[in-house]
Amino acid sequence: MPAPNPDALHFLQTRRSRPAKTLTTPVPDRDTLMMLLTTAARTPDHGKLEPWRFVVIDRAAMARLADLAEARANALGLEAEQITKGRTQFDQGNLAVAVIEVQRESPKIPALEQTYSVGAVCLALLNAALAAGWGASWLSGWPSHDRIFREQAFDLAPHERVAGIIHIGTETSAPPERPRPDVEAITTWL
Repeated sequence: MPAPNPDALHFLQTRRSRPAKTLTTPVPDRDTLMMLLTTAARTPDHGKLEPWRFVVIDRAAMARLADLAEARANALGLEAEQITKGRTQFDQGNLAVAVIEVQRESPKIPALEQTYSVGAVCLALLNAALAAGWGASWLSGWPSHDRIFREQAFDLAPHERVAGIIHIGTETSAPPERPRPDVEAITTWL
């Protein structure tokens, strides 16, 4: 029989993201953040391609990205609500990590498997931050999907894209539990 890890299982069964707007200072210091990134990088990676990289966004960079998101939204002619939403993610942030998908050429590993691995890195970073006692939230939003914003904000190459922006900080309030999937209804046994 396998040796269970009840603490880890309990954490996974009860984990809950914290809304980014409820996160404040203090935030992890550089050493703590490097530990979290190292933990996230232990994600399954078929072919050892490392199809991701990290961009750390500190408070000063948040202000620049908020201005950039607003300018880009205005250039696109977006509605006021979209402008506010794009800007607010950065206005309210104190520390975040943009997880960047870096597609690697591989005759063996399909692009889709690389994308799955990058998504797993996002979840691993989110869970590592939560397990370390921080509040954390995985966001994206229209700026993450806009090529010009991504290039200007994160200096991305054409084969790169933002998989997620993981905000990390001190939680000010625990959110209520939310409805979860009915696992029986979405499970098929063969």
